[in-house]
Amino acid sequence: MQPQDLIRKKRDGQALDGAEIAAFVHGIVEGSVSQGQIGAFTMAVYLNGMSAAERIALSLAMRDSGRVLDWSSIPIEPGRIIDKHSSGGVGDEKITLLVVPLAAACGVYVPNLSGWGLDYCGGEIDMLDSVPGYNGAPPPDKFMQAVAETGGAIIGPTPDLAPADAKIFKVRDVTATVESVALITGSIMSKKLASAPRGLVITVGSGSGAYMATVDDARELAESMSEVAAGAGVASVMLLTDLDAVLGTAVGAAVEMIETVDFLTGRYRDARVTDLVLSVTAEMVVLAGLADDVTAARHIADARLADGSAADRFARMVSALGGPADFVDRPAHYLEPAAIVRPVFADEAGYVARMNAKEIGLTLVALGGGRKRPEDPIDHAVGLTDFCQIGDALNDDKPICVIHARNEAEWERAAARVRASVEIAAAPPAPLPPIVIDRIERRP
Repeated sequence: MQPQDLIRKKRDGQALDGAEIAAFVHGIVEGSVSQGQIGAFTMAVYLNGMSAAERIALSLAMRDSGRVLDWSSIPIEPGRIIDKHSSGGVGDEKITLLVVPLAAACGVYVPNLSGWGLDYCGGEIDMLDSVPGYNGAPPPDKFMQAVAETGGAIIGPTPDLAPADAKIFKVRDVTATVESVALITGSIMSKKLASAPRGLVITVGSGSGAYMATVDDARELAESMSEVAAGAGVASVMLLTDLDAVLGTAVGAAVEMIETVDFLTGRYRDARVTDLVLSVTAEMVVLAGLADDVTAARHIADARLADGSAADRFARMVSALGGPADFVDRPAHYLEPAAIVRPVFADEAGYVARMNAKEIGLTLVALGGGRKRPEDPIDHAVGLTDFCQIGDALNDDKPICVIHARNEAEWERAAARVRASVEIAAAPPAPLPPIVIDRIERRP
């Protein structure tokens, strides 16, 4: 069957079988399927969706488009290989950089394949790319060695692991098909499954700072990924999270690296970030068989955070992939600063009632710290720090945030957008809901 025949079939609302999907994905990688045909296929999927069987077949075909890691020769217990992922959100990308070393300190092995940011949500690899010498795309064997030696490693897309995803993603970005649940599922799960974990914990955010606008949207995506994980023989836990405000206090590559180090070393820990990090880590510890329940696992994670074990693991992880050995001791020495670093104040005193986190993410993009296309370069130095939280009292001494910009003109434009993104009220608002809204567990 020719690619156009499969496209026509999907266009007309018919289901594709596993062999048809595998053949189409194989054609994408080898070059016999054109970009135009990829675009037509993604639009057909966007309009007509995919059944659970189709989504499983798509994810596995994309996984199998490259190398699938084989841990049998690595001296670690296979059942303790557990990965973590986030569907994206403003300020959310730092969670992976916190969870991976903390889970490793608890005895979990975490082979984490992450990505770069796109649109208003940042990426874990953008943060790590701001660290001099860090290699976010090592050969698979180097990646596996780093996981075995340090307990975890975080890398970005490589030509070896799920290469079909990069080809499909670039076309989705320019064909208005990014939002398809089936295609999001295939993109995320193919990369996760390529590292061959025995369990997965995935956070799926909703709200103004997330790709999923509503809880129902987040639940649909979580259920889809959960079904694919089970179909691939992998246990999973999906945590639905509230991202209707900036998560943490920093947005931007280098400034979030500072926030990451501050958190791990105990200099400052935002309450909602702490809750989410411990929740995700606890689920990973249970999936790895290192605790009987999440309550016991959370106590273990809390202890490893408090005793400095997680900070030590992070330092070793950075060093293992080429970063400075003393990065955790003096991150500011290695990270490029912005030329203008100055607070922005609200036009009136009052309490932070709500914020448009998406607009705040787009402010970072406008500063040069985010990208609209996957191939765009970004400025690692710019960003926002000390960002206010819902319920904070703002006045002449308490700013909305501190803007890190390249010049005065960019600072002024960013300040105007930030002010417009935050709503001030005379009275304190109701508190935000818990960071974890719901939980979906599925085992094969």
